[in-house]
Amino acid sequence: MAGAELLRIEVVHALPDAQHVIALELAAGATVRAAIERSGLLRQFPEIRLAHAGVGIFGRLVKLDDRLGDGDRLEIYRPLVRDPKEARRELASRGKTMGGV
Repeated sequence: MAGAELLRIEVVHALPDAQHVIALELAAGATVRAAIERSGLLRQFPEIRLAHAGVGIFGRLVKLDDRLGDGDRLEIYRPLVRDPKEARRELASRGKTMGGV
């Protein structure tokens, strides 16, 4: 890729007990989908379903066809184990709060 601008990004997938960070160099104009596919995380974690997984850049939700910028941290989100609103309601019904106080 001589002469072509390269983007340096990270693709991150966090599990309850481990975080996987893959550093990549991609051609300028690369998409979120291309970075995730190139990272190898889909092969390593076949349970990731991009059609249903949320993805973000530095905590801001993005679409799979969005373009990446140099230095982006691309995050693949896991589904919630429990609905936070329901968890708060259940705790409130028992006179407790999320902070444990």
